[in-house]
Amino acid sequence: MKHIYIAGPMTGIPEFNFPAFNAAADKFRAEGHAVFNPAERDIERHNGVDISKGNATGCQTEAAKQHGFSLRDALADDTAYICKEATAIAMLPGWENSKGARAEWHLAVALGHEIIYLNTVSA
Repeated sequence: MKHIYIAGPMTGIPEFNFPAFNAAADKFRAEGHAVFNPAERDIERHNGVDISKGNATGCQTEAAKQHGFSLRDALADDTAYICKEATAIAMLPGWENSKGARAEWHLAVALGHEIIYLNTVSA
């Protein structure tokens, strides 16, 4: 069993790309892996409220105004999992265009994690 962190683009994508993150999490869990899904963590952090719903442009400013979203807090949780738990990182399509996903990739590479490149993800 691997401990997989899912990384990919969120900002600027409708609903912060949560559907792709959730589909990847479902796939890896079905294979028996432990998964950290940043989309699920964002919902958990906001007391079960899906901060992606109604955010058609994936705007962080809108999420901050409506839900108190903090990129600093989100990245703190994400990078802590990559450092302390993950054995692999799964890269969603388009990750190369995301500053956050590129930072997570570099961290995973520095730690020697397995890198899994996903070409497509479907629900």
